[in-house]
Order: sequence, then structure tokens, then C-alpha cells
Amino acid sequence: MKQVLETIIRNMVENQEAVSINEKEEAEKIIFEVKVDNKDMGRVIGKQGKVANSIRTLMKALGAKDKRKVVVEFLD
Repeated sequence: MKQVLETIIRNMVENQEAVSINEKEEAEKIIFEVKVDNKDMGRVIGKQGKVANSIRTLMKALGAKDKRKVVVEFLD
């Protein structure tokens, strides 16, 4: 799941080396903390957060296969 998220994010940003994804696992929950370069944050979030919400929806669908809740957080 982490590789899917990383592939999506890396293809959206200009500075691919600045992409960092931290994965935290809890009982039935996976939290992904995504950090990108400040210049690329607007691309990842999108207008009114539409791109970020789309990424979250996709990751939740992937997590539903394993019956786990997935949370994607975008950090500054």
C-alpha cells in the first residue's frame, strides 16, 4: 500500500527526492504521514483539497480490501 501511495505522490511533484512517507500501524488502522517540498504542497493538496481527498479515497479503498482503516495525513 505504501508503494502505491509513494508512486502517486512522486508522479505529482517536481522534487521527487523530498517525498517522505512514514507509515504507522495500529490495531486495525494504518496512518501514512506524507511530507513533500513546500513548493509541491499545493499540487498534492489541490484546489479546495480535491486532490488530497481523491488520494485519501483511493487509499481507503485499498485498505478496505484488508479490512483496515487507512488515514493519509499531509504534513508541512
